[in-house]
Amino acid sequence: MRGIKAILFDKDGTLVDFQKTWFAIGDVMALTAAGGDREKANTLLEVAGYDFANHCFKADSVFAAGTNAEIVELWYPEANETERQTITAGFNTITAEEGAAASVALPGSKDAVAALHGQGFRLGVATNDSTSGAEKTLLALGIAQMFDAAYGYDAVANPKPAPDAIHAFADLTGLKTSEIAMVGDNRHDLEMARAGGAGLVVGVLSGTGTRETLAPMADVILDSVADLPEFLGSA
Repeated sequence: MRGIKAILFDKDGTLVDFQKTWFAIGDVMALTAAGGDREKANTLLEVAGYDFANHCFKADSVFAAGTNAEIVELWYPEANETERQTITAGFNTITAEEGAAASVALPGSKDAVAALHGQGFRLGVATNDSTSGAEKTLLALGIAQMFDAAYGYDAVANPKPAPDAIHAFADLTGLKTSEIAMVGDNRHDLEMARAGGAGLVVGVLSGTGTRETLAPMADVILDSVADLPEFLGSA
């Protein structure tokens, strides 16, 4: 771990409170897909991973870990490719603008980012949200200036769990992938880290993932990124 020089963060559930930020936005998207039909919208939310009984999105569900394109594919099975691209573009606009405006930082996440930046780590974000959504969210949280790059699903050829974002970040920083730590709350994040040869794979319990879902792939599991500066400092 002493060789770690950069950190790539997932966004939602890692830096941003996923449940507080995204249910209202997902509801708007589902109502749009359902043509305003409340019952159908609830069904779409359930199919995408929302657990109404526990008021949360399920770990590794399409909405928790997937892309807007995957949500569109799930909700619009009869649409052709051109129609899906148009719908996805509309959803990208909703998530980029509304997601940034509604973003709620997880407790201690902004202080942790500032501490890690101050310690000289190169910082990036890899998300299955759009790149625009990631950039707007970092700006809304007031931490954009501390990040070298943000990679949305539309910034790479293959989104998480493929390793493209880690390779892109390594190319940008001039580092080896083994010098990059990946931090995330979902299996997609950790699968990307393993596939990309990340030097440290950190699972956090601040999002939709659980210790049971993350443990098989994580080098370490922390309660949240708030614990990361101390962990790296003691390594």
